[in-house]
Order: sequence, then structure tokens, then C-alpha cells
Amino acid sequence: METQSETQVSDSLQPHEGNKIKALGTKLLKSKSLVPTFLRSAVSSQASGWVDLGVGFVMFYWIFNQHLLWLATGIGVVAGGIVNCIICYKFTFRAENCPWKAVVVKYALVWVGNLILNSEGTELLYILFNKMTLLEQMGFKPAGYYMTARVVMSLLVSWFWNFLLQRNFVYQPSRFDPYAVRFMTRFLNFFKIKHSDD
Repeated sequence: METQSETQVSDSLQPHEGNKIKALGTKLLKSKSLVPTFLRSAVSSQASGWVDLGVGFVMFYWIFNQHLLWLATGIGVVAGGIVNCIICYKFTFRAENCPWKAVVVKYALVWVGNLILNSEGTELLYILFNKMTLLEQMGFKPAGYYMTARVVMSLLVSWFWNFLLQRNFVYQPSRFDPYAVRFMTRFLNFFKIKHSDD
């Protein structure tokens, strides 16, 4: 049975522990330091990946009646990219001080680089893996080389291209921003899309 002093000690510890958990949660959600930002980036990446897969599947299976796989995949990729850009702008990098038009242009540039690096890098790794006998000795089958190359390249590009450029370029004000804003404004005006600078 607890004595009165033990109960008081126990009660005084609970709010303190709750404050620590709350402080940790606040730090993970709001800190701009490397590790919390990287963890938020992983969350936004997962969310956009699920949107990509879900939209692509819906397009392929129900909209295009199991035809036009390339188009369904492309629509899914674009939908996932849009979701990722928005989540990163509002949540991951909290880029309120960076104009959204500049973010869209810079994000598109990084995204094109991501596409090129992933496709060309995967092909290069696949060729290298095919020449390595060590992988076959470890039990890899040639059919698994593509998946291994794809996963390795995806992780490398995600960490050393996407995250670094998004953190230090896309969602940060830069001298490139006025040019990007001007380009995006002309693009939207050309297609008669209503927009604001907010």
C-alpha cells in the first residue's frame, strides 16, 4: 500500500514526464534541425508514395479498364508529387517564407533530376550487378538484380538528392526565386489559370 509521500512523489513525476513527451513531440513537429526534418520528410514521402500507388491503381483498374498502364502510372506519379510538394511546404520544411510559385518551379527541377538519376542510375547499377559474380555467390538470381538496383538507387537519390536539395534549395528563399516566380506567373497566365501570390 502506497504511503501519502509516495503518492505525492508519483503524482509529481507524471506531469513532468508528460511535459517531456510533449516537448519531444513539439520538437519532432516543429524543429528545423536535421533529424526531426528528416523524419518528417520520411512521413511525407510515405504519404505521397501511397497516393501515387493508390491513384495509379484506380486509374489503371477502374478508369482505363486495365489498359494504358503507362498513363495510369504517370498520373499516379504526378498526383504523388503534388501531395509531396504540398506536405513538404506546409509540414516538413515549413516554408512559409518562400513564395509558393518559386517552390513549384524549384520542386519541378529537383523532381526531373530525381527521375533522371533514378532511371539512369538504376540501369547503371543493373549493368554493374550483372557483371558481379559475388552477388550470384551470395544467392542472388539475375532477376533480382533489377529490384536490388532499384531499391539501392532509390534510397541514394532520396537521401542525397531529394532531401538535401529540398531542405537547402526548394523550400528555402534563394536568389533564384524571382526568376522562378516570374516563370510560374507567365506559365499560369498563358494557360489562363487564376492565381494569387499568397
